[in-house]
Amino acid sequence: MKKMYDDLKEKVAVVTGGSKGIGSAIAKRFGQEKMKVVINYNSDQAGAQKAADEVIEAGGNAIIVQADVATEQGVQELLTAAINNYGDLDVWVNNAGLEIKSPTHELSLEDWNKVIAVDQTGVFLGSKTALAYFKKQQKKGNIINLSSVHERIPWPTFASYAAAKGGVKLFTQTIAMEYAKDGIRVNAIGPGAINTPINAEKFADKAQYDQTVNMVPMDRIGDPEEVAAGAAWLASNESSYVTGITLFIDGGMTLYPAFKDGQG
Repeated sequence: MKKMYDDLKEKVAVVTGGSKGIGSAIAKRFGQEKMKVVINYNSDQAGAQKAADEVIEAGGNAIIVQADVATEQGVQELLTAAINNYGDLDVWVNNAGLEIKSPTHELSLEDWNKVIAVDQTGVFLGSKTALAYFKKQQKKGNIINLSSVHERIPWPTFASYAAAKGGVKLFTQTIAMEYAKDGIRVNAIGPGAINTPINAEKFADKAQYDQTVNMVPMDRIGDPEEVAAGAAWLASNESSYVTGITLFIDGGMTLYPAFKDGQG
């Protein structure tokens, strides 16, 4: 994909959970925009390095940083890496996330806390760190939170994930309103069914793949690059009057697809 947004050139971004899937696709797209990217990973160092190599090959610059985004120390290390290596921060992408499937009455508190810690608390900590930097520097920075169609659509047996993403929605809207006067923009992206490693096993089963496609009015699974295109737009000045939204990139999954053929 060709470069589209000249204002992104040389800007500095942090992308959490950038070792695979949507995170690595966003990092690569930022590379195509000639940006400098701090790619965070938790355990997949090889994946993060591959993503960094792709950023550099695309024309950007990148480093990888291992950090736990559910801790204040972890997110501070990411900011420090951006400042020490690139001298600034312009865009912070809270992408890291996980999901755990379980009937809710059997869901352990440990697993609940594990999902909330990364998917919700991690978004808070990353945003707080970026906001404090932007305020101190009097900078019109940009925060992008990866939410999900499940901030809107209930998802039985994934209560912790749906709860976290519902929280991300109102957190995004709240801080977007709080810091709009400072010129700091905060938006979310709500991906639908995307062809990522987390879905690979499910999509390898033709019956599950077909079932998922049937829930998408566009009748196909999305690619990580399509989500990354949305992130690039939100990071750029082309979206300069946009704050507090969730940009659903879902093939229409949030449009009550059970009614798509006129049933009801």
